[in-house]
Order: sequence, then structure tokens, then C-alpha cells
Amino acid sequence: MPSKSKREWREKTYQPGVARFPEREKQFETTSAIAVDPVYDASDLAGWDSEQKLGYPGEYPFTRGIQPSVYRGRLWTMRQYAGFASAEESNKRYRYLLGQGQTGLSVAFDLPTQIGYDSDDKLARGEVGKVGVPICHLDDMAILFDQIPLDKVSTSMTINSTAPILLALYIAVGKRQGVPPEKLDGTVQNDILKEYIARGTYIYPPRPSLRLITDSFAYCAQHVPRWNTISISGYHIREAGATAAQELAFTLADGIAYVQAAVDAGLAVDGFAPNLSFFFAAYSNLFEEVAKFRAARRIWARIMKERFGAENPRSWMLRFHTQTGGATLTAQQPDNNIARTTIQALSAILGGTQSLHTNSKDEALALPSEQAVQVALRTQQILAYEAGVADVVDPLGGSYFVERLTDEMEAKVQVYLDRIDALGGALAAIEQGYMQREIQESAYQHQRAVDAGQKVVVGVNKFTTEERLPEGLLRIDAAQAKRQVERLARFRAQRDQGQARDAIKRLEEAAAGVDNTMPHILAAVEARATLGEIADGLRRVFGEQKESLVF
Repeated sequence: MPSKSKREWREKTYQPGVARFPEREKQFETTSAIAVDPVYDASDLAGWDSEQKLGYPGEYPFTRGIQPSVYRGRLWTMRQYAGFASAEESNKRYRYLLGQGQTGLSVAFDLPTQIGYDSDDKLARGEVGKVGVPICHLDDMAILFDQIPLDKVSTSMTINSTAPILLALYIAVGKRQGVPPEKLDGTVQNDILKEYIARGTYIYPPRPSLRLITDSFAYCAQHVPRWNTISISGYHIREAGATAAQELAFTLADGIAYVQAAVDAGLAVDGFAPNLSFFFAAYSNLFEEVAKFRAARRIWARIMKERFGAENPRSWMLRFHTQTGGATLTAQQPDNNIARTTIQALSAILGGTQSLHTNSKDEALALPSEQAVQVALRTQQILAYEAGVADVVDPLGGSYFVERLTDEMEAKVQVYLDRIDALGGALAAIEQGYMQREIQESAYQHQRAVDAGQKVVVGVNKFTTEERLPEGLLRIDAAQAKRQVERLARFRAQRDQGQARDAIKRLEEAAAGVDNTMPHILAAVEARATLGEIADGLRRVFGEQKESLVF
């Protein structure tokens, strides 16, 4: 006779079976310490209200997706992250990727560009073009997008402290191409709070940095309406060592802080909220990641509707880009990274992402080679066109396990959000080091488990082999940096020095007052001021944030 309940099955069938064939010696739980049962049934969803928790795709609370048809109408944007060496070399890579079927651009900037230094600054030495493309001025940006029509391609720019400057450069290049700002489509990351939490590429103190962000909200709502003015990023929080639940909680807490800052600045929530977007990591615990993405939509919809009183359904929708887990890639047996990336990409697709970057197999060793990038893009294309996972909306919806896991993820996230609210919000929690300490502890516990062999990393602490360094890794020619500095010198020599200087002065006056800084930043880049000069002007007004250690 079949068992009539999960409890009866455990006692009659499961436990005798385990007595004969014991379970593996491991804890069955997700990265967020959510215990995983051997099987799930209707009893795990007792009292569960499908209308409240699940609903239908394209309808509040958007657990199943923000669009009714999800990928049946349009596939996610395949947006491979790239940028290195110089604007010319990066432009070649972009055009190669577009020719291979990529459907959107994602720009990686080098470290000096990220923290507001021109390529000839002494603090930029040794870093020019190493982890992204160096962009110092309008001509660099024009070369970066040469032969790429900005009215036909959406562009994501991973940039934070200098985000308003890069956005202004993009708008100016669009004008050069004859593309008006209202036709530009894309996203600028513009998420400074996670820099204080996890990444460190900040320039100014938090409060003036928030002012720059809300200035861009207001400016784009009026002049660049198709542009997503922020991509609130959990990716870097996860890469720093956070669990899936911490990644989601801290990201949503930052989102709350940005919305509140914009409302406090006098912006109507429904005027800017439809242009907010998010950026999450996809790691290898497939079902936890799917549950995370589904819970994210549901929680954000409730926050925007109930906490902020947004009335436009578009303001309730959480849109997000996903990148597979860079920190999960291994230098050992790098071909294994293709399997990891495939699983992670699948979780993002099953979770309903709007765009996706798949990491290349060699990224634990170097910037990705062209061949590795092609494999990463083909991974997305195989999932899109061969696997059938894009044919059904929310294919895991209704799964006892996935729905229970989504609920448990939501509950864990809410505990963190309540704690952060009690501390005074995300900014206060950051200033008190709360999120930083939580991430440090999670990272430490994870590494201890790997070192002890309790968590298996294939090819690293189990199933290891002797191997040689792969051939064909991408290396950046030092001559590229020299050419970049020489071009910068020519750019400065050929401009109207007084015009650039006056534009910086007007920007400083606006920053010291209450005027929106974005029109003045745009005027400065069009007056051929450099990124470093603009950032320095804002440094003189806002000061610089000093690093503080959190224990």
C-alpha cells in the first residue's frame, strides 16, 4: 500500500531504506542555511495561498515573472561583459560579439576610470586597461562605440562613482551619431552603496554620492526616459562572500535607500521607479537561485506598493540582469567552469532574468580570450534555442520544493530587512559595519568548509589532477597604456582650455548648491573636460571617502 502522508512515508519507506543505504555524510542545506528535506509534498505548503504567493505571470506580485509571456515573446538579452586594453580593442570585441549573435552590450571599465582618474595620473600607473577599458574623454567614448548604432543597441555600463560622467559621455556620443537622448536605451549601474559594503570603488562620501544618483534619476526621467538610471547590485555583495539570502536582503535594502533618497529629494515615486533595475549573481545551487529570483520579485513588489505607495504597476516590477558567479570559477581544471556556468545560467533563466552574462571558462586566470567568450555566448544560445527552458513561463512554478524554498528565502530576507530598518536603514547599517560583518562571517565559514572538505569544489579539494597552464590566455600589451596616455595628451592640447575650465567651474558651483549636477556634467564633457578633471572638481566640493576597516 502506498503511503498516505509524508510522515508515514518517512517511517515506512525512507528510514528503512536509509538504514540499508545511509545518506552521504553532509548537511543537506542551501548556502543560506535553509535545510533541505529528502522530498516535498502538499503538506509543506499547508495554508499556502496561491493567489497571494504565486499569481500569474505579468500580474502582482510577479513571483512568476514581470511579463505575461516571459521568453515566449522575446528572449532575454544576451549581454556579454567586456572591455580591456583600449577603446579600439574593446570596440573590436563588441563588434565581434554582436556578429556572433549577442543582443546587448555590457561595458567593463578599468580601475582608474572607475575611481575618477585619467590614464596619465600617477595613481593610474600599472592599471590602465588591465581590468576594463580606459575612458578619459569624449573621443575615447566615440571610439568605443564606433560603427555601433546607439539607437539600435542597448548598453549596460558597470560604473558607479563616475557613473554620471560616463552616462554624460554616452549621451554626448549619441548626439554625435545623430541619436537624441530620448532614443538611448540601456542601464548605468550607478549603485554606490554596495561599493561601501563590498567592492571599494567609491570616491565621495555616501551622502553626496546619493545626491549624484538622485540627480541622474531626475535628469533621465525628463530627458532620457528609456534609460535605466540604476542597477542595484547584489552581484558584488555575493562575490564578496554573502549567502544567497544576504545578497538579496542587502540589495533590496540598498534599493529601499535609493527610493527613499529620491522621494526625499522631491521626486514622485512613479516618475522614476519604472526605470530602476537590479543586478544579481547566479551561483551553482540551482534551486536556491531560482527561489531567490522569484522571492526577489515578490518582495520588491510589496515594498513598492505598500511601503512607498507606488500606484503604477511598472513601479512594482523588479527587472534584473544576471551574471554567473565569477568567484565560483576555478583556475584548476578551467574546462569545468563551462559546466558551472551552464548550471548558473539555467538558474537565471528558470528564475526569469531579463538579461544575462555568462562568464568565460578562463576568467580565473586572465581576461577572457575570444574563443572562451564565444563558448560562453554559445552556452546561452544553446539554452535559448535547444533546451526548451524558454518555452514555458516559470516552469518550476507549483513545485512543492521550489515554492517552499521561495517562501523560506522570503522569510530569511525579511528578517534581514527588519534588522536593517531597526538600525536606521541601509546607509546607517553600512556606517555601523553591519552588512560588512555579516558578509565577512559568511565568507569565512564558507572557506573553512572548503578547506575542511565539507564543501566539495571539483578539481580543487576533490577530483584533482596535475595540469599545465592553458595556452591562448589574453595578455594586455603594456604599449596600449602608453598609446592611451599619448592620445590623452593630444586631446588636451587640441581643446579650448578656457572653455573646459569654465565648464568645470560651473559644475562645482552647481555641486556646492542645489542645482541638478547632470546638465553641468554633460556640458563639461561636451566642453572636452576629461573624466579625471570632472571627478576632481566634485572632489573639491564633496571631499573624499576614506576607507574604514570593519571587524
